[in-house]
Amino acid sequence: MRWVVIFEGTPLMQAIRAEHETAHLAYLRANQAEILMAGGLREGPESPFSGGLWILAPMPKECAIALIEQDPYFIHSQRNYQLLQWGKALQDISVLL
Repeated sequence: MRWVVIFEGTPLMQAIRAEHETAHLAYLRANQAEILMAGGLREGPESPFSGGLWILAPMPKECAIALIEQDPYFIHSQRNYQLLQWGKALQDISVLL
């Protein structure tokens, strides 16, 4: 199953980002075969980040949870997230972002 992860921001997340961004980005790079896309969410280009989004490769749910909960941002914040199964509507169309 392919998964989408939506991370919720918290008031403390700005400080967590500032302190652990290098480790978080290294974690994403080290796991790029499983974390296909990742990025922060915010209301506009000048707004602070208020959450994040990952698209994961197909894997068992237990593996997705382990991947999420070993991320430095999660370890240091225990931020809430939604893990949702995702299926692409138009399977015959390949999309690159």
